Amino acid sequence: MDAIQQHMLDTYRAAQLSEPAPPPPGRHDRAVLRDLYRHWLRHPPTRRTDDPDTSGPPSPSGV
Repeated sequence: MDAIQQHMLDTYRAAQLSEPAPPPPGRHDRAVLRDLYRHWLRHPPTRRTDDPDTSGPPSPSGV
């Protein structure tokens, strides 16, 4: 089922339950992407400490 079909089904269900219709798909995409980008700028990803590339030199046992 694609987004349009899901929206049509959700709109029908909302009408049957006398609830407000959901927003159309993609309506808030730009705002969501902008907020994610701003969050990423404030909190950039860091390397995990258990990543084998950043754990330092190999141990003498080779493990």
